[in-house]
Amino acid sequence: MCVHPKTKSKLRSKLKELTRRSWNIGYARRKEVLTQTIRGWVTYFRYADMRSFLDDTDQWLRGRIRMCIWKSWKRVRTCFKNLQKCGITKWQSWQWANSRKGYCRVAHSLMHRVATAEKLKRAGYPCLMDYYVKLHPC
Repeated sequence: MCVHPKTKSKLRSKLKELTRRSWNIGYARRKEVLTQTIRGWVTYFRYADMRSFLDDTDQWLRGRIRMCIWKSWKRVRTCFKNLQKCGITKWQSWQWANSRKGYCRVAHSLMHRVATAEKLKRAGYPCLMDYYVKLHPC
């Protein structure tokens, strides 16, 4: 059994809506809403075989979350301090904080080194594959 492509695109558009840069809510509320959406969707389709789709969607969602984190830092000074807190050297933090790249590009080129999948998981952001593996019978 598999999930219809339209249903997959609906999930992606819903996740995209929840991870908009302009939707100014706190980290905790964003985590809560994402968790509810993901749990509901995966629970509903738990018997479907969608491992590769969820893996791809997970990677894409983590990029969107990184983009939201970078946007929330707003100022160069804040980016600089937070990058140093994440373990990046002072000089590298200064270069990255002053980057002229857009939010999406920074999320995929710089932030994936800072906010790794493990760090995002520890911070409480939901993971589609983890929940699917818990529920899937195989």
